[in-house]
Amino acid sequence: MSKNLTTRSEDYSKWYNELVVKADLAENSGVRGCMVIKPYGYAIWEKMQAELDRMFKETGHQNAYFPLFVPKSMFEAEEKNAEGFAKECAIVTHYRLKNDPDRPGKLMVDPNAKLEEELIVRPTSEAIIWSTYKGWVQSYRDLPLLINQWANVVRWEMRTRLFLRTAEFLWQEGHTAHATKAEAVEESEKMMNVYADFAENFMAMPVIKGMKTETERFAGAEETYCIEALMQDGKALQAGTSHFLGQNFAKAFDVKFANAEGKQEYVWGTSWGVSTRLMGALVMTHSDDQGLVLPPSLAPIQVVIVPIYKTDEQLAAITAEVNVLTAALRKLQISVKFDDRTTQKPGFKFAEWELKGVPVRIAVGPKDLENGTFEVARRDTLTKEVVSKDGITTYISDLLEQIQKELFEKALNYRNTHITEVNSFEEFKEVLDTKGGFVSAHWDGTAATEEKIKDLTKATIRCIPLDRVSAAGSCVFTGESSLGRVLFAKAY
Repeated sequence: MSKNLTTRSEDYSKWYNELVVKADLAENSGVRGCMVIKPYGYAIWEKMQAELDRMFKETGHQNAYFPLFVPKSMFEAEEKNAEGFAKECAIVTHYRLKNDPDRPGKLMVDPNAKLEEELIVRPTSEAIIWSTYKGWVQSYRDLPLLINQWANVVRWEMRTRLFLRTAEFLWQEGHTAHATKAEAVEESEKMMNVYADFAENFMAMPVIKGMKTETERFAGAEETYCIEALMQDGKALQAGTSHFLGQNFAKAFDVKFANAEGKQEYVWGTSWGVSTRLMGALVMTHSDDQGLVLPPSLAPIQVVIVPIYKTDEQLAAITAEVNVLTAALRKLQISVKFDDRTTQKPGFKFAEWELKGVPVRIAVGPKDLENGTFEVARRDTLTKEVVSKDGITTYISDLLEQIQKELFEKALNYRNTHITEVNSFEEFKEVLDTKGGFVSAHWDGTAATEEKIKDLTKATIRCIPLDRVSAAGSCVFTGESSLGRVLFAKAY
């Protein structure tokens, strides 16, 4: 199998696009800016979804589903949110087509089927959900309301890239209502920590937890918490956000409750989400010039077994041995595929599974049967070991854990060596241009400075780290006083 992948050093963007397509994760569709997620890619998303869903339910959340369409007047109710998403909205104006009398066989919009009120195709669901919560919340006994939905949303992006930015994408969005501000803030922080836990322990992707500046904050939120990751090309990627909404949506949709004293109060809200963008993050954090590198926790196939044989008798003997091994591995909840296709040679299979990032590959031939061994190859390091069949299941189980751990450590080491403190704007620009990564710099706290730096360098403030040590300094751009360093980076 010929991979013919562009190398990362040659053209990182091209490498990424080629890899997503050649590894059978996704492809562009017949709809501009939209993608088809292929079975192998969707299998990874399903594993992500399953782990996140479990974590949400363990923290007390329930799943529900809300409409795709939002009446325009409802969407406009929270002004900041409506204004923030206005440019990305797709709108339904008519509900019927009819035959075009001037073009036989073609259809046209029926001018008599205009909607009384236009419908927005949801770019996010705060409006429809908070209008629903008005009927669900009457008393403090109804709180907290902890709801999540798995859904698709549409944001009419002009420049799209598979998984990272598409006009339609899959995600989950949590929307919660609380009796007090403290509870809502606690919820926002808790869900940011859930995302960080998932990113680090399942994706093997280290993240920095922080808060967005006012400029970068979610439209309609009072605070936005985030997790920021660093990709191999030195660009940052926002991997998840959790928003403290204050009472903004409660007031816009009149969501009140009677407290224990019978007094009417507005609830306090949060919303939080991650999307199929995580698929792009997974690809870019670990993969190499040979193809995908998947952490075992999210790999649809953790172990692939390839037989090497010349005769049907040899294949039969190998299959009998492999069946025993497969059963033993599956008992340990390890997903295994025996690639016994007769239409492809072993070399083709090796290249294919390497491209698809299967963490462990086992090769077995007649000599291995004689010696009571298996050849075990690691995808992440491209190294091989000959292992006795007596301890093979324990060896594979331990190896998968080791791969998961070492992928995280490798990514963490890259991230940590690409956080650079700077104290002058010249230094700031030089680091961005030559090294990339996160630039830790003092900022005077103004949106004007933030915007000017973005205009000059294309770098944005990714976050104000939660573990930031308050230390007075001088803004890297204006020289004005600063309370502490923030992290800048060029980003996806």
